[in-house]
Amino acid sequence: MKQKERLRVLYVEDDPSSATLVERVLGAEGYEVIVATDGVTALEIASRVQPAIILMDINIGGMDGYEVTTRLRSIEGMRRVPIVAVTAATLRGDRERALIAGCDGYIPKPINVDSFPDQIRAFLGGLREEVESPEEKARYLEDYSRRLVGHLEEKIRELQEAHAELYRIDRIKTDFIVLASHELRTPLTVIYGYTRLLLSNPGIPGSVEEEGSPRFFLGKIAEATKRLNQVVGDILDISFIDANKLDLAMEPVLLGSLVKSVIRNITEMGTERKLTFEEEGLENLPLITGDSQRLHQALWNVISNAVKYTPDGGTIHIAGQVMERTIHLTVQDTGIGIDPEEQERIFDRFYVLEDTTLHRSSKTAFKGGGLGLGLTVARGIIEAHGGRIWVESKGRDEEQLPGSTFHILFPLPEENADHQHPSTDPLEQG
Repeated sequence: MKQKERLRVLYVEDDPSSATLVERVLGAEGYEVIVATDGVTALEIASRVQPAIILMDINIGGMDGYEVTTRLRSIEGMRRVPIVAVTAATLRGDRERALIAGCDGYIPKPINVDSFPDQIRAFLGGLREEVESPEEKARYLEDYSRRLVGHLEEKIRELQEAHAELYRIDRIKTDFIVLASHELRTPLTVIYGYTRLLLSNPGIPGSVEEEGSPRFFLGKIAEATKRLNQVVGDILDISFIDANKLDLAMEPVLLGSLVKSVIRNITEMGTERKLTFEEEGLENLPLITGDSQRLHQALWNVISNAVKYTPDGGTIHIAGQVMERTIHLTVQDTGIGIDPEEQERIFDRFYVLEDTTLHRSSKTAFKGGGLGLGLTVARGIIEAHGGRIWVESKGRDEEQLPGSTFHILFPLPEENADHQHPSTDPLEQG
């Protein structure tokens, strides 16, 4: 014979000893007791498990029992569930306020362990307490409304104070990052500059490929210094983007030429990957107004991200077209893809998809590492140009390789919106 399902009791209580007592008393009667220690958790659990009855402590932290009860009554499926105040709030008017808030009954603490199960059965059977007279009900309803408004005002003041403090801390953090970045860049520039001078000296023995030679060591120092300078630059860019202080040197820019330049730079760095780059419609894109250096940085970040998550031998297809006064660029790869829940988070600061314990610093190696700033910087630069960026993917699968498609939109200047620019290549970088 199938065992009868136990009735669920949700007990909202932040005192462990009270929760344990009720669990034992009702558990012995065959009920399943679920305890929530705060109002927000109670709302989540109630919506998920659909309890047969809810026992509510009024004096809980955060949202008090009155407020939680009122909110529960607005949730579909909770309007007819009996809610009983089980509380030490026993001053005059506490019972009436609980009933006005939406409770169906009131049991004062300490509970009587002998009669408590019978009280619960009575409420499950349909017992409902009410405020005795209409005049009392109206008076307590007005009083409860004033209490709610007062509590709301108090919470708004707390939030405003917290926001002001967070803004102050964020400003201090931004100022520190800017100052620290400048301080770091000065010695890095000196190290890199002198290292390049030494590398240009024909008297330094060996070559950058000859392991153990002086020139090899100097080459490694130069590479590491350049990489560290790029990291400092990314952190500095994020600070400027957050503070809306990203300076742009605006000029006419051919996006098609810029994309081709990025592709050349990336393929020169990762020749061993044997990736195929396909281009479509880039030579027909008209001029936009923008900062060519910043746009190169943003496009490099997006395309190098596609390289990073595409296995060796894969394909990256980059296309451009004009659509309704907008240039639409797509960067489509045959890589491992991105899960739907990650497709917005990848643009967050310091967000890294891979296991950080397997981190590698390579910008072009398959699943190579980084600080998780590249796409954040790319979005900041693109949005500073009035554009948009987002990604689409069916999901992540390292065997089926569903791939990802990044979409980038740039607005066209009015004078160029209806005209194509002839194919020239003044911005290509070696």
